[in-house]
Amino acid sequence: MMLKKWVFFIFSLIQIIWLTGCSEKSFVPINRDQSFIASLNIQEPSLDFIDDQGNVLASWTFDKAYTGALLLDNDRILLYGNQLDQIDVYALSTGKKLYAKKVKLGTTNVYYAAQAKQFFITNSTTNTVTSFDVEGNELASQQLGNYPMSMAAYKDKLYVVNYKDTKLSVLSMKDLTLEQEWPIDKSSHGMVIIEETNELWIGGHGEGSKPNSSVKRFDLATGAVRGEIEMPLMPVGLTKTKDKVLVVSHGHNELYIVDFLGKVTWQKEVGANPFVVNQFKDYIVVAGYDDHTLYFIKDGQVQKTVDVGKGAFQLLVREDEK
Repeated sequence: MMLKKWVFFIFSLIQIIWLTGCSEKSFVPINRDQSFIASLNIQEPSLDFIDDQGNVLASWTFDKAYTGALLLDNDRILLYGNQLDQIDVYALSTGKKLYAKKVKLGTTNVYYAAQAKQFFITNSTTNTVTSFDVEGNELASQQLGNYPMSMAAYKDKLYVVNYKDTKLSVLSMKDLTLEQEWPIDKSSHGMVIIEETNELWIGGHGEGSKPNSSVKRFDLATGAVRGEIEMPLMPVGLTKTKDKVLVVSHGHNELYIVDFLGKVTWQKEVGANPFVVNQFKDYIVVAGYDDHTLYFIKDGQVQKTVDVGKGAFQLLVREDEK
């Protein structure tokens, strides 16, 4: 009788250990109607969700080295890492993982095209871009240049910058057929499409002893260079809003506000080594990578700051539709 009790106890203990080990980590949920700006921090991987009052709604800390994230529709967030062999997709409203998808090591970027309900993964090991539906089913793949990374989409086209190459690839979003290749500077990074002027703007780091200090303007249809906008050293973070383009240059800790014709309307020194900027409600928000701080700017002045995790590298925005 005693032996049976011990066998039952050991079996139960094994079940508990197995269930504990196999259970997925879940996080503090974010209400579906809650607007937020989220800071992905990569030195000690975490994600901080912040409302427009500067209150931290939740902080998700990770045991994986995520280097990027993006929102899929309103309630899904996709997390990826350059040295990770899978992507993870979570539901914000439950904090629980929806699915994981195996990928090759070397993911450099993931881009979501809402109109097509597809996301695209660029990979620096295989030098490819691959498309997926929102459930993670692979649709198509295409070989590109060296180290594809920055992406943008317009109508039925996907534009991909090959970071360690001198060409930009233009593909059909439907099946990733390669349609055009444009000559660009090596180490180009950061891209926005200005549909109002039919242009594509690209920033970049520059290479070696020639760091970049401008944003190049290209004709969206032909790839012909239309001009460039002088900027501080290394303009790599570009974000388009409804009436302007926000640019941060991490070489000089500068924020520039530019109209769609390429005229700089104002500028401000802000943050320590900023890589990214975004618009949230009435604020322009700059993330300082080295000082782990978000700067909320309104009317050209910093209105408030919020401490976040180490290495603020990316900003995600979700706003209510009211």
